[in-house]
Amino acid sequence: MTRQSASSPDLAPSTTPSPSSVSYVSGISDLPLKGQTIGDCFDETVSRFPDQDALISRHQGLRYRWRELQDEVNQAARALLAMGVKKGDRVGIWSPNCAEWTITQFATAKIGAILVNINPSYRTHELDYALKQSGTSTLILQGSFKTSDYVATLAELAPELNDVQGAGPLKLAGLPELKRVICLDSAKTLPGMLAWERIFERSDEVSAEELAEVQSGLQFDEPINIQYTSGTTGAPKGATLSHHNILNNGMFVARAMNLTDQDRMVIPVPLYHCFGMVMGNLGCVTHGATMIYPADGFDPETTLAAVAEEKATTLYGVPTMFIAELEHPDFERYDLSSLRTGIMAGSICPIEVMRRVIDQMNMQDVTICYGMTETSPVSFQTTTDAPLDKRVTTVGTIHPHLEVKLVHPESGAVVPKGETGELCTRGYSVMLGYWNNEEATAKAIDNAGWMHTGDLATMDDEGYVAIVGRIKDMIIRGGENIYPREIEDFLYTHPAISDVQVIGVPDQKYGEEVMAWVKLSEGEQLDEEGLKAFCKGKIAHYKVPRYVKFVDEFPMTVTGKVQKFKMREEATHELGLA
Repeated sequence: MTRQSASSPDLAPSTTPSPSSVSYVSGISDLPLKGQTIGDCFDETVSRFPDQDALISRHQGLRYRWRELQDEVNQAARALLAMGVKKGDRVGIWSPNCAEWTITQFATAKIGAILVNINPSYRTHELDYALKQSGTSTLILQGSFKTSDYVATLAELAPELNDVQGAGPLKLAGLPELKRVICLDSAKTLPGMLAWERIFERSDEVSAEELAEVQSGLQFDEPINIQYTSGTTGAPKGATLSHHNILNNGMFVARAMNLTDQDRMVIPVPLYHCFGMVMGNLGCVTHGATMIYPADGFDPETTLAAVAEEKATTLYGVPTMFIAELEHPDFERYDLSSLRTGIMAGSICPIEVMRRVIDQMNMQDVTICYGMTETSPVSFQTTTDAPLDKRVTTVGTIHPHLEVKLVHPESGAVVPKGETGELCTRGYSVMLGYWNNEEATAKAIDNAGWMHTGDLATMDDEGYVAIVGRIKDMIIRGGENIYPREIEDFLYTHPAISDVQVIGVPDQKYGEEVMAWVKLSEGEQLDEEGLKAFCKGKIAHYKVPRYVKFVDEFPMTVTGKVQKFKMREEATHELGLA
């Protein structure tokens, strides 16, 4: 794919003006959707750039050129076939970022097995649920990571792994559908597990021609990935995504950044999430760019070092990651002059953080993305040349080949431009459904094919969309609708505040009151009265936080999303407001 002009034609002109004033946009493009499987796209990229850097896993000391990565992927795919893994079988991957994660991603894609992404922070109950709900028959897991002992955790669910011998399928009382377990750490491998390096011995049992025949029989609309969403209530739901869903989304995300085969992308975000495996890995594969993993988990210093030492042009992260990098005591020591672009996404992006990323990290072409796992994930993205005010106050314009409308949460009617409504997406990116959960699928995707996101947004006359919050996060105080994002953006302008999250807590008189959780910049001081004084006369009185809590960190998911429901639970208990 040739380099696009700085105007990012897919996104800038892609908003088709609505004939009316309603909040609706559709994305157009001079580039058609890819009608191919992930495996075929991967092989195509290898044929174009065989000797260029494909994957660098710095913490493992591993470096692959495209041809070398293809050899590893094909061997893994043939080994899985030899062990009996078939098209449609679910293969779980439970591991932090590593080269084996990516090799597994492309090996399963080549044989049509459905990759089940398992959150690295899962404990026994959550692992048990994901394995059983997905019907995982093969599990690939790391030995341990931070405080998680993956092998010991799995052994709690399947104690037979400590004793069972032999190469045949497992028979586990607690996990009857799990037939084989592959451990990435040979030192922690139990008798009932296979060591990762040993499975390659079986690749000779399946020829290259047999693998090619299996790969050629796959269809791009078939499911290839299950990702469990971390909802605020109920059990996680497995968003089921096809080759077509995620391959095309990765391609258009990368194209919007003007990515080429000369770009080198540092990926510190988790691979188990769409941010890492779709926007990162598949974005690189569709353009021939280099994937660089600085560490198995996020660390600001290893990320900065990876950028400087690998001469990276592209950096990904959620806002909290960029904040940690900018505030690292050795930040000035790292040469970030090679950076050009990247993505800040996964959570609402603070205006001041965006400005610092552009000014201090040399990321003049940084983009903002918006989406959700169920939409593969990106629906909106800012262009590399969008005006600064659009890049720091909106999530950009509609992605190619997609439609979006904003509707009244209760009536379902499309709202006029400028008014707040629930964002709904339709198009190639919408998931096939929630795995084995027709009821949840029907609630999320309506009869017209619209995915209801639960996010509240506004749309201007140019088609730019601003996310103002979640329907469930909106604060209703004495009949006034308050959007936390508005208060957060204002509080970010205080020089002592590094990060802030605003929530609603119960109140007998008004129904809800505003509470701010505040993280101060290093060396700064601020108290509750000082914060309220800063607000007085600058924002409406009912938006001034009634309660203020100073914290060192917020409760978060592994992907860096702030868990406001946990904040509300904790605050309600601490303040005695139940």
